[in-house]
Amino acid sequence: MKDIIENEFSEHIKTANLLYNLTDAIANASQLCIDCLKNGGKILLFGNGGSAADAQHIAAEFIGRFKLERKSFPAIALTTDTSIITALSNDYSNDIIFSRQCESLVSNGDIIIGISTSGNSKNVQNGLITSKQKGAITIGLLGNDGGIIKNYVDIQIIIKSSSTAKIQEAHRVIYHIICELVELEMSKN
Repeated sequence: MKDIIENEFSEHIKTANLLYNLTDAIANASQLCIDCLKNGGKILLFGNGGSAADAQHIAAEFIGRFKLERKSFPAIALTTDTSIITALSNDYSNDIIFSRQCESLVSNGDIIIGISTSGNSKNVQNGLITSKQKGAITIGLLGNDGGIIKNYVDIQIIIKSSSTAKIQEAHRVIYHIICELVELEMSKN
C-alpha cells in the first residue's frame, strides 16, 4: 500500500512540474477573463463527468468568492441543468448538449472555457465551435496532447499526461490560479 501511495505522490509531482510550461497561457487566459468581465461579459464553462464538476466549481468561485470579499462575477456552468441536458440528449444527441445552450446563451466577447481531459469530447468541441461563431473567446483546459479540441480554442492549456486523475488535479491548480488573478484585478476598483 505504501508503495502505491508514494507512486501516486511522485506522479502528482511530475504532473505538477508540467505547469511551469503553462505560465504564459494561464496569464493570457486570466487577462482575457478580466477584460471580458470589465466589458460586461460573462464566463461560461462546460465539460463531461469530473470536468462537468470542475465547470461547476469554477462558476461557484466566480459567483461566490475565491479568497476576497467582493461583488459577484457572472459565470454559468452549462452542466447544471439536468432537464436541459437530458432533453437535448434524448431529443437530439449528447453531441449537441453544449452547442445548443451556447446558441442561446453566448454573446459576443464572452469567455467560454471548455474542459476535456482527452481533448476529444465531441460535445465540448461542438460547444466551442458554436461559441466562436457567436464571437466568444474560447479557452481549452485539455489533457493528453490537446486532442482535436486544441484546434478550436483561442488559448490552449494542455496537461501533457494520459492520466485522467493527474490531468484533473492539474486543471484544479490552474483554475484556482485563474480565479485568484481575476479576483485580485477585479477587486482593485
